[in-house]
Amino acid sequence: MRYLISISYDGSKYFGFQRLNNLDSIQKELEYALSKINKSKVIVKGSGRTDKGVHALNQKCHFDLNVNIPTKRLVQAMNSILPPSIYVNNCKIVDESFHARFSVKRKIYKYVINVGKYNAIKNDFIYNYCHNLNINSMRKASKILFGQHSYKNFVSGTRDNYDSEIYKISITKKNDYIIFTFEGKSFYRYMVRNIVGSLIEVGKNKISYNDYRNAFNSNKKINYTTAPANGLYLYNVKY
Repeated sequence: MRYLISISYDGSKYFGFQRLNNLDSIQKELEYALSKINKSKVIVKGSGRTDKGVHALNQKCHFDLNVNIPTKRLVQAMNSILPPSIYVNNCKIVDESFHARFSVKRKIYKYVINVGKYNAIKNDFIYNYCHNLNINSMRKASKILFGQHSYKNFVSGTRDNYDSEIYKISITKKNDYIIFTFEGKSFYRYMVRNIVGSLIEVGKNKISYNDYRNAFNSNKKINYTTAPANGLYLYNVKY
């Protein structure tokens, strides 16, 4: 029987979602808990791989079990075994053809920047930038990214295809926190963090709107620093 779960986790405790030899990962912990419940090895497939230090509020994963266990009991059993930094939000039974990664229609990410006083307590969960940014300039530049494009300028590493589609970007400010929200079809390696890093340069008035637009349209390289992982959250996955 195939199950789909929603999980939240504190990414600062792990070397990312993907299972890695001798290193703590989200996938490793999930498979350990489920294999114990199933009494045989279970493979977990996630909607995507979050990197080391990246958090999730609603990551989705699917897996198959030999035992037929009610979803409520399965959630309780998993949460009793998993470490407190990983939590199963809910669970449902899905069709055997469902795939947590390949069935995805949209993903939503959020990125949180602190532009106020340095906060040591929240350092694992926000980017302590601690300087003012021009939020209106960032909002204006972010509109260039809407639609179907090649996002090669914002993807780390090489791939055969850099094309994707971003449906929405919002940038809001609440007290000392700037919150970026991205909703799109698919996001590649470091893509959200690179976009945030580039928009920070716009907010610092280091890159003008025209230079940002011209670089994006021509794939001409622009200079920015990848935003750190601790401010990034996988907020939701839609099927």
